Amino acid sequence: MSPGDLGEILKPFVFLDLFDNRGDRFPTFGLHPHSGLATLTYVAEGSVSYEDTNGATGILRAGGVEWMRAGKGVWHSGGAGDPGLTRGFQLWVALPPQLELGESESLYQSAADIPQAGPARVLLGRYEGATSAIEARPPSTTWPSPSGPARPGATSRRRDTRSSGWEWARAWSKRRPYRSSTARSSSSRPGRVPSRSRPGADSEFMIGSAAPHPHDLVLGYYSVHTSAEALRIGEMQIDSIRNTLVAKGRL
Repeated sequence: MSPGDLGEILKPFVFLDLFDNRGDRFPTFGLHPHSGLATLTYVAEGSVSYEDTNGATGILRAGGVEWMRAGKGVWHSGGAGDPGLTRGFQLWVALPPQLELGESESLYQSAADIPQAGPARVLLGRYEGATSAIEARPPSTTWPSPSGPARPGATSRRRDTRSSGWEWARAWSKRRPYRSSTARSSSSRPGRVPSRSRPGADSEFMIGSAAPHPHDLVLGYYSVHTSAEALRIGEMQIDSIRNTLVAKGRL
């Protein structure tokens, strides 16, 4: 999904990209900017490289998470890590007015840093006593998890409760997951969790839940803001960082 289509319906979750290099060389995405949003990147298998203008650089391996709150503006890049299969996802979260022009921050976590509640690994927010180190706002809606691994064809219908942080949880069966070549997003009315799987196949799935984003989506090329003025300020900061990068011979 992207901010111009399903993102309008599912905001604050405004962009979702699943990546899978199928064992081929992973393309490198050069330094590029963001403002007004946060990105969460999860590596399910393999590894990716990363760099950002907050000074971080390194390799993110399987089970690891990159959290980048762009705020007023930041540039980052990513690409090939170790050779072999690499797959995962990147999610964009629209920020509220009090954060969209704040300072940028980045956090890189290894698999050992990710808290777990039963079969679910909590990447963002909190769930059943497991709390991510990532500070995320505003309040989210949390869902009770199944008591065990996902069952093909199972549908969970539970009432939601409120908590004080975003939640982005990933859960999976203990056996080999079914992999699809297509990515699908599904939304449902409050209080219901949709479930889709191929009959007879094991399931790997992600659950994200949050309070609705009540603001308009004002879009730049790599930016999502709540107003035209906030977008203008964010793009000015992006241009300022660009000039610094050009002066250093990085662009």
